Amino acid sequence: MPINLINQQTIGPSLGSESLYSSLNAAIIGLILVLIFMLLVYRLPGLLAILSLCVYGILVLAIFKLWPVTLTLAGMAGFILSIGMAVDANVLIFERLKEELRLGKPMDLAIDEAFNRAWPSIRDGNVSTLITCFILVQFSTSVVKGFAITLGLGVIISMFSAIVVTKNLLQLIAVKRISNIGWLFGIKLNNTK
Repeated sequence: MPINLINQQTIGPSLGSESLYSSLNAAIIGLILVLIFMLLVYRLPGLLAILSLCVYGILVLAIFKLWPVTLTLAGMAGFILSIGMAVDANVLIFERLKEELRLGKPMDLAIDEAFNRAWPSIRDGNVSTLITCFILVQFSTSVVKGFAITLGLGVIISMFSAIVVTKNLLQLIAVKRISNIGWLFGIKLNNTK
């Protein structure tokens, strides 16, 4: 089939900067809504998740600075998606924590059980994402490679922030007088030990 030129346009740099600016605004609004959701649903653990996400954001941006990553529109999409995966890991952990606390387990044991029971789901989801990122880096164009690299880095750091940072923050609050206050964890405790 012969190729016929039907239309030709020249796109200036302002279109790309407008898209980048709009995407950044959408990301900020989405992040604020997610943080409000975490506070309303999970309360004290939600606040700890926000602190963990701040550590996550600082680590990711530090790695982007050390290993020069250009944040294109696709790269920003990968970064935003990795934030979502970090929030997802925290949601899995906190739901398990709620279940363990409802069973009347002490806070320190409930935290360990929540992480042990949530880890397989977190691991499987993140490993499958990392495999996909590897395939995209190997067999795709530069724009998609930027997305895959930022997503892959974000997923690795999100596992660290969810498993190490969030767990340590939860263990810091695992004191008797706080763990007996069910509304701080978004639950009604039947048995407290």
